[in-house]
Amino acid sequence: MAEITLKGLAHSYAKTPSGAADYAIRQMDHIWHQGGAYALLGPSGCGKSTLLNIISGLLEPSQGDVLFDGQRVNELPPEERNIAQVFQFPVIYDTMTVFDNLAFPLRNMNTPEYRVKPKVLEVADILDLTPLLGRKAKNLTADEKQKVSMGRGLVRDDVTAILFDEPLTVIDPQLKWKLRRKLKEIHERFNITMIYVTHDQLEASTFADRIAVMYEGQVVQFGTPRELFERPAHTFVGYFIGSPGMNFMAVEYRDDQVMFGVQPLPVSPALRHAVANANATNIKLGIRPEFITISTHHTDESVPVEVANVQDLGTYSLLTFILNGQTFKARLPEGHPPVGKAAFARFDDAHVALYIDEFRVETGHE
Repeated sequence: MAEITLKGLAHSYAKTPSGAADYAIRQMDHIWHQGGAYALLGPSGCGKSTLLNIISGLLEPSQGDVLFDGQRVNELPPEERNIAQVFQFPVIYDTMTVFDNLAFPLRNMNTPEYRVKPKVLEVADILDLTPLLGRKAKNLTADEKQKVSMGRGLVRDDVTAILFDEPLTVIDPQLKWKLRRKLKEIHERFNITMIYVTHDQLEASTFADRIAVMYEGQVVQFGTPRELFERPAHTFVGYFIGSPGMNFMAVEYRDDQVMFGVQPLPVSPALRHAVANANATNIKLGIRPEFITISTHHTDESVPVEVANVQDLGTYSLLTFILNGQTFKARLPEGHPPVGKAAFARFDDAHVALYIDEFRVETGHE
C-alpha cells in the first residue's frame, strides 16, 4: 500500500519545450491517498495516460518528483514500485490456462507453490473465474480476458497500487456495468489504492470516490462526483460533466446591468456586483439545464427565448432554446405543460455560477 504524491510534476515529449503547449503534463502537485478509489477523467489527448505511465514508472517525468510514501521513485522501474497496471487491451498469455495466468506473477517472484494455489483460488472466486481456471486464455471472451488481466494484479500481496488505463473500452456495453461494480467490490475488500483512467463520466462516477478531471495537461478539479456536478471549478468541468453539460454565456457589465449581448439578465445583486468588479474580459455565467425553468408567462426574473425543439426522453424532456443567437438546453420534468415556439426562461439564482478566465469565482449569492 502506498500514498502517491506528485510534486511539481511536469512532462514534455519535446526535447526543448518552449511553452505550455509543448507540455503533455503541465506543472501539478497532487496526492493520491493510500486505499483511495480515484478516477482520472478527461478527453483523449488531455494527458491522462501520460500521467498514469509516469506514476507506474513506464515514463520518467521531465520535471518534478513522484513520491511513494514520501520516497522519491522517479528512476525506479515498474517492478520495483510494486505497481500493477491493467491496460485497455488485456495483457495475458493466450497459451496458458487461466490458472497459470493468475499464478504467473507469484511464480515469477519464486512464491512457494503451496501459497500459490490458495491465492489464485481466492482471486478467481472474487472475479467469478473459478469455472474457467482450466481453460486456455485464448478461448476466453474479451471481458473474461480483462478479468484475468485484473486478477494478475490482485494476486500479489506486495502491490502498492493498481492503475487501470481505460480497461473497459473493448468490453461489451452490457457487461461494463457488472465489471465496474466488480472493481468497486474488489477495492472495498482489498483496500488497495486504485486509479482508473477513463473518458467516460459514468465509469468514473461509478468506480471512484473522488475524480480528477484533466484538461490540457492539468487537473482542473479534484472532487466527488457530486461536487463536480454541483460546483464545477472550471468551465470545462461544467461542460464535460452532466448530460447534457452546463450552459455558458459570455457576459459584460454595461449600463448598470449584466448583459448577454443585447439581452439584460436578471441576476442577484451580489452577482451583478461581482461582474461589475471583474478585472477581466473573459466573463461567463454558467447554469445547468436542470436549473432552468421554462414557462409561457413572463416574470421579472425571466427572459424571452425561442424554442427550437423538445425531445421526449421518457422520465424527462430536453428542451433546446435560443437566446441572443446562442443555443441552450433546459431539462423539463415529466408532465411539464406543452411549450410553444415563444417561451420564457428563468435561471435559478442559487445555481448560476460566475467564471472569470474559465475558473469559478465565488460571489456569495449562491
